[in-house]
Amino acid sequence: MRMKLVIATRRSRLALWQAEHVRQLLKARHSGLEVDLLPLSTRGDELLDQRLDKVGGKGLFVKELESALADGRAQLAVHSMKDLPAELPPGFAIAAVLEREDPRDALVSSKYSSLKEMPEKSVIGTSSLRRAAQVLERHPRLEARLLRGNVETRLAKLDRGEYDAVILAVAGLVRLGLEKRIRARLEPEDSLPAPGQGALGIECLVARADVAALLAPLADGDATACVRAERAVSRAFGGSCTIPLGAFAQLAGKQLRLRALVAAADGRRVARSDVTGDASEPEALGRLAAEQLAARGAREILGS
Repeated sequence: MRMKLVIATRRSRLALWQAEHVRQLLKARHSGLEVDLLPLSTRGDELLDQRLDKVGGKGLFVKELESALADGRAQLAVHSMKDLPAELPPGFAIAAVLEREDPRDALVSSKYSSLKEMPEKSVIGTSSLRRAAQVLERHPRLEARLLRGNVETRLAKLDRGEYDAVILAVAGLVRLGLEKRIRARLEPEDSLPAPGQGALGIECLVARADVAALLAPLADGDATACVRAERAVSRAFGGSCTIPLGAFAQLAGKQLRLRALVAAADGRRVARSDVTGDASEPEALGRLAAEQLAARGAREILGS
């Protein structure tokens, strides 16, 4: 009997690229499998003039997709893992984390090739408190200003001169064929990525073991371990994607190095951790990093 899957996805060009990528992987892996896309509009895509931390967080990008899974319109949803809250609703699970693209942040500008060369009061566009805080910590002479919208919208605003530079994820630019727009890839020492940045995750219902079995071959073990460790840090601080929190894990053999930070929005206070542990226990390493952050004042920073 011919099986059919439907992928729930946001309507942005990047989200559609990601869903189509998963569609092609599934069809290549499972002969005869029919896979369709279900593009949906989400509240996160509609509220473009407001900060996400003020209107409900990045969960606004996934609620409609999860509703489609719950009512049977779709059997799986594809997400950028950095946009997915650390805690999923009961009954939902990440069935596969795919091989990771470059997780770094990218500086995009028509004028400047580095943050260091930007003059005082230059305006950096970003929707991320994490990115803004790290820029302001190292370059307090610059101004970070809210920039929402899909990748193309943000680049159009940059090209119109509304910003001197913008910071975006390298992965999104690469996936959209816009790699040439990148002036600099910011190293983790300068801009620690968001938990899960650069990784795609596929969500399905816990009850759909048949769907999970089809997705399992797409999972990348290294990326899965790193993302699990990073998301454990976020989970320890409430699981919100909107707080100024970065976490980045790297594998070296059987060891996992995890760097994490929590920052004040203005970059004036930053708590950092750097831990190494067994790659087979990524969540435990994430909790250790979170404990180290808390001991260094992270909760006080977030509460200030």
